[in-house]
Amino acid sequence: MSYFFTSESVSEGHPDKVCDQISDAILDDIIKNDPTARVACETFCATGLVLVGGEITTKHYVDVPKLVREVVEQIGYTKGEYRFDHHSINVMSAINTQSPDIAMGVNTGGAGDQGMMFGYAINETPELMPMAIMYSHKLVKKLADIRKKNLKLMPYLRPDSKSQVTIEYDDNNKPKRVDAIVISTQHDGYVSQKKIREDVIKNVINTVIPKKLMDKKTKIYVNPTGKFEIGGPHGDTGLTGRKIIVDTYGGKAPHGGGAFSGKDPSKVDRSAAYASRHIAKNIVAAKLADECLIQVSYAIGVAQPVSIFVNTFGTGKISDEKLSNIIQNNIDLTPAGIIKRLKLRRPIYRKTAAYGHFGRNDKDFTWENTDLKEMLIKEANKK
Repeated sequence: MSYFFTSESVSEGHPDKVCDQISDAILDDIIKNDPTARVACETFCATGLVLVGGEITTKHYVDVPKLVREVVEQIGYTKGEYRFDHHSINVMSAINTQSPDIAMGVNTGGAGDQGMMFGYAINETPELMPMAIMYSHKLVKKLADIRKKNLKLMPYLRPDSKSQVTIEYDDNNKPKRVDAIVISTQHDGYVSQKKIREDVIKNVINTVIPKKLMDKKTKIYVNPTGKFEIGGPHGDTGLTGRKIIVDTYGGKAPHGGGAFSGKDPSKVDRSAAYASRHIAKNIVAAKLADECLIQVSYAIGVAQPVSIFVNTFGTGKISDEKLSNIIQNNIDLTPAGIIKRLKLRRPIYRKTAAYGHFGRNDKDFTWENTDLKEMLIKEANKK
C-alpha cells in the first residue's frame, strides 16, 4: 500500500546549527595543528551569548573567542538588530581535559565509548540517500546560496530557515510524488508574506524540486505562522548535537543517539557512523541491494566492534548473513582502521555541520566514496 514519509532540514543560521558549526570549527583548528588531539566540544548559544564547554586534550592553543566570532560572521549574523552578531556576542569558555579514565582505553586503540551507530543507503536518489531529506537539505541550502551569493534576488533574507518535505510512495515502495513542502525563512520586517511566498516558490522550490514530482495536489506552505522576523539564537537557544536526525537520514533509518559535531574521530559516535554509511552506500552502489542498513556497536576501550548487523529489507541479491561475513572479513572497523581508511585526522569537519553529513559531493567526505564496490562484488560472487 502507498504511504507518506516526511523529513526536515534546517539552515546554517538555525541556532542548533550555529552551535554545531562552532564546535566543529574549534575541532578543525585543533586537528589542523594537533591531529591526535582529543576533542569533545559542546556549544550553547542564546541572545548575545555563546558558551563553549567540553573536554579537550591538545598541545595547540585555541583562540576560542576569535573562532566563535569568525563562524558567526561567516554564517551571516553581522547586524545588531539580530540581537546576536559577531561584534557584540559575549563568548564564554569552560573547557577541561579528557578524563584519564577514558583516555586509558582510547590510548591503546579502543573505542572512546560504548554505543551503537547506524549507516544507511537507498537507491531512490543519485546520492543513494532518502529523497525527503535530500530535498529538504537542498531547499535550505538554496536559500543560503541566494542570501550569500545573489542577495539582490531576495534582499530581505536573514540567516535562519527551515524546510520540510513529504514524499508519497507507491505500492512498490518507490517515490511517486512530492505531497507537501514547508519552508520557513527569517526575513527583514519590511517585506510582505505574499512577496516572500512568490519568491520562495519561484527561486527556491521550482529550482530544486523536479517538475515531474509536483502536481496540482502538492501543498506548499511558506512561513505558515505568517511572520518570521525574530530568529536565530535570539529567537531560540541553540545547542550542539540537537539536530542528529537532520544530520543523518531524516528519520528513514534508526539512530544510535550520539551526535557528531565537536567530536574528534577517536569517538566512534562520529567515525563509526561515517564508516557504516560508507559500507551501506557501497553495498547499494554495487547493486547488491536496493536498500541497506548497517549497525555496528562498541564497548569502551575495546577496538573490535561488539556486533555487526546488516539489513537489506528483502532487497539483497545475497543474504544479509553473507554480507555481514564479508564486512567482518574484509573491512577494518576498529577506530584506528576507520580513521586511516577514511582519512579522518584532517580539518574537514566544519563543513559537515550544516546540510547533512551524508549524500554530499565533496572530495573530503571520504565516506561517500564507492571505493569498496569492486571488493564487495568480488566477495559476493565467491561460492
